[in-house]
Amino acid sequence: MYLDRGISQSSEAFCLRLLSRVLQLEKIGDKALGKVPRAHHNDDLHGAPLGEKMNTGLHLKAADTIVFIGDSITDAERHRQTYKPLGFGYVHFAGNLLWAKHTELNLSIVNTGVSGDTIRDMECRWEKDCIAHRPNVVSILVGINDVWQLAMEPEMAETAAGLNEYEVTLNELLSRTREQCNCQFVLMEPFMFCRDQDNAVLKTLKPYIEVVNRLAAKYDAVLVPLQHEIDSRIAEIPSQKWSADMVHPYLWAHAWIALRWMEATCL
Repeated sequence: MYLDRGISQSSEAFCLRLLSRVLQLEKIGDKALGKVPRAHHNDDLHGAPLGEKMNTGLHLKAADTIVFIGDSITDAERHRQTYKPLGFGYVHFAGNLLWAKHTELNLSIVNTGVSGDTIRDMECRWEKDCIAHRPNVVSILVGINDVWQLAMEPEMAETAAGLNEYEVTLNELLSRTREQCNCQFVLMEPFMFCRDQDNAVLKTLKPYIEVVNRLAAKYDAVLVPLQHEIDSRIAEIPSQKWSADMVHPYLWAHAWIALRWMEATCL
């Protein structure tokens, strides 16, 4: 039924095999480290102000539209014929899992990630790439390009938003979208695969992550605490195993991100 959405039987089988292997490796790693079985992370109120409970999952209905929007990590070459329509990354894995697990809902899943986007860039295209789809769910991952430019390429940071602008802009986008579409939100922490807590980019990124946590609580959004999860594993799985540049995930790491998304949304 869903093979016309840009996946073949062979790629679907590969997707499921890779996800299964990631789950197996996680269980092996957790057992070796003496960790308790993984629970839905929103249940431990990560990032929520004291006394506030974070959203505990998404609620889907028939014919819902889910829009994934963000930068290159979301984009994942979605325009290439080989990877249409969802790209090769976490949206591909999460989207196909959603279709497989909820076939009866006939979900519409849209990827509008654009490589290189900062939050200013995303704001400029928000109307056509988000609102125009009349989404029931909007999943957002943005911020690493703002931070990278400000920390590493300040002379080229023409579209990078400082911390205050980032918060104001993201808040405005969420407010406008809730008003126009009355949709649910999934906010994903921008992240780096970095163990060195003194790394300049990571230190700049941390306050942006705090913004995402605050706004998740404010808008009763599902929070996907990616940096928190990475920090808990980076000592055992070094950064070069996740990514060549500490930012763009290898394929298995995209599958891992998709699992975290599915876990946080309780889908």
